[in-house]
Amino acid sequence: MTLFSLLFLPLKKAIEPDHIIWFSDDFYTLLFRLAINLFFLTIIIRFLYYPRTKRKDYLFTYYLIGTITFFLCFGLKKLDIDTGMGLGLFAIFGIIRYRTDAIEIKEMTYLFLIIGISVVNALATNQVSVSEVAVINLTVIALTFVLENLWLMKHETRKTINYERIDLITPDKHEQMKADLEKRTGLTINRVEVGKIDFLNDTAQVRIFYFANEQELSDYHVS
Repeated sequence: MTLFSLLFLPLKKAIEPDHIIWFSDDFYTLLFRLAINLFFLTIIIRFLYYPRTKRKDYLFTYYLIGTITFFLCFGLKKLDIDTGMGLGLFAIFGIIRYRTDAIEIKEMTYLFLIIGISVVNALATNQVSVSEVAVINLTVIALTFVLENLWLMKHETRKTINYERIDLITPDKHEQMKADLEKRTGLTINRVEVGKIDFLNDTAQVRIFYFANEQELSDYHVS
């Protein structure tokens, strides 16, 4: 057998009509699980996350990452590739990508939630009933709803400010500094923390905390 045949024989077999599977029963399984996954993703993303944050950029991100994770896991389950290795590569890609921009802990939690739900919906085998998958999804959604709307009703967010009036950063003038910051920002501030102080430029980093849903105008996502 020549070198040419050794190199191209596997390719020839792969493209032969007898080796191409045009349709299988798993197609209906894919559609059914995809519908379930998109249904629960929509509840989490559109009805739990978005009303609180109003961030359309993360809607785009969460939907695509959830869908890609679902297809990745569903496809790897049918191949000889180890699913753990595939998820590991996907996680590394996600970490590298999102290291380029700072993500708040809440957004990162929702990202992990979206990935986890998609993995569960894709990797559920025949031994796992539809009711069990539904319980997993509904439990996550119910817990998220309770934390967002019932238990943690007031979301305290923060904003870091470069403050030039370092004469007010002393503990005895804390109330004066708070009043000055409220007047300048127009926010009702709960508490103030003083961070790095630069005496050379007469500035200090001040972090203010306030309830975003009680403000007429606030940047929830800015920290």
